[in-house]
Amino acid sequence: MEILSQMWSFLGLLTVLQNILPSHLLSLLHSFYESLQDLFTPYSYFEIPEFNGYCGVDPNDLYRHANLYLNSVNPSATCRRLTLSRSKSANCISFTVAPNHTIHDTFNGHSLSWTHHVETVQDSLEEKRSFTLKLPKSHRQTLLKSYLDHVSSTAEEFERVSRERRLFTNNRHGSYESGWVSVPFRHPSSFDTLALEPELKKQITEDLTAFASGKEFYHRIGRAWKRGYLLYGPPGSGKSSLIAAMANYLCYDVYDLELTKVTDNSELRALLIQTTNRSIIVIEDIDCSVDLTMDRLSKRSSRSRPQPPVAMKGNDYQENSRVTLSGLLNFTDGLWSCCGEERIIVFTTNHRDNVDPALVRCGRMDVHVSLGRCGMHAFKVLAMNYLNLDYHPLFQAVESYISSGGSLTPAQIAEVLLRNRWNAEVAMKEVVSAMQLQLQTQYNQGGDGADYDEILMTRSPESALAVGSPEPWDSPPLKVGGNGKKRKEGSNGEKKVNFLVRLRSLTKYDSDKRVL
Repeated sequence: MEILSQMWSFLGLLTVLQNILPSHLLSLLHSFYESLQDLFTPYSYFEIPEFNGYCGVDPNDLYRHANLYLNSVNPSATCRRLTLSRSKSANCISFTVAPNHTIHDTFNGHSLSWTHHVETVQDSLEEKRSFTLKLPKSHRQTLLKSYLDHVSSTAEEFERVSRERRLFTNNRHGSYESGWVSVPFRHPSSFDTLALEPELKKQITEDLTAFASGKEFYHRIGRAWKRGYLLYGPPGSGKSSLIAAMANYLCYDVYDLELTKVTDNSELRALLIQTTNRSIIVIEDIDCSVDLTMDRLSKRSSRSRPQPPVAMKGNDYQENSRVTLSGLLNFTDGLWSCCGEERIIVFTTNHRDNVDPALVRCGRMDVHVSLGRCGMHAFKVLAMNYLNLDYHPLFQAVESYISSGGSLTPAQIAEVLLRNRWNAEVAMKEVVSAMQLQLQTQYNQGGDGADYDEILMTRSPESALAVGSPEPWDSPPLKVGGNGKKRKEGSNGEKKVNFLVRLRSLTKYDSDKRVL
């Protein structure tokens, strides 16, 4: 009881002194007390306010990173009181440390702690928030910078994974601030459910991982941190699904650029400036969006013959009032392409030969991905996704038709499986019938005058990813022979041999089916 009475007397004396002594003297005493405490304590304290300066208008990125970092380390294990919240733009519940509570952390074998301070500003409803970082004083020189770098990198990764991704499209107002409109991007496609050959999946995912983690590499070699992908193949081969899987794999936003809505090159540059980092910029059907391939031919023809001055002005006006090939080249690989970081540019086309070679050379489209007809492994992925089948007796028939050139696109097979998803037997029989009809149609039409889609239907359905230099544009299509060497297509003898091989394969399948 005597100790309690002495404590109350001491507190009363402090209250009286606080009311009697001047405020500046009290602040001096407080500073002296903190200096004494810092002298004898084995820890160093660093305050991280919510805003820089005293105006409260410049947010402190380090404060935001600290908040995100504490969310990523699951503070519920070390903090007694947390404030939970969930916004529409987030995929998970976020934590906020309650005022004057502490979270403990470890880094390189050292114990650290974060304390969240919230003070109410006098005569105002505003609050002043800050974090106080406590770490060992003896290691603060070597520990502080490395730990804060670790906090920032972990926070950025957590923000990238947890935030809601958006799908953007241009709205004919690219020269203004709101050149894009967006909706939540919730496409379920992933590399696990994508109907691709395993080697192709591995190559793409490894390339994407290397790109996302290559910030220091790109800065060291003096190159813009971007990557170009050209996806080409027949309709329904999975180009759009692959783009969605890439966005979900990297947790990037998607900008779907519609070139027909862009009036000129200036608006195209304005749209590029408005895109954010960590995004995928997509131009689908690049050969059909605008007439870019004929730009170079029209310029050559105009140089070869003289034109009146009035006609030249008209041509200059038309060129300046639309998107040109040079403007798109500057968009993908010019000075304006360096206005952001960690961005992927994707072109898609059904006919690669119709795309101007200048658009798809090295440095612009670094990776060329050929998506053909559905192979056997891709078919098994579809059968597992839609029918939950890992084996069926008709798999052998499907493989025989695929090897004979009667394969369908993944979209065509998916439609059959979706329509019969409640009956696996009926679905497999319908797929076999569709492949048989496809092969018979090829035989009836013959091989003369085959266009790009027909060539894809008759060759083996192999997807290929070529990193680096694309194959020569002026060379005829190449086909892999049985001995592994490449040869040119087009001879009548080869067509006859191919027909006999397919006919023998079909006969073999009919005999196998009778045995079944």
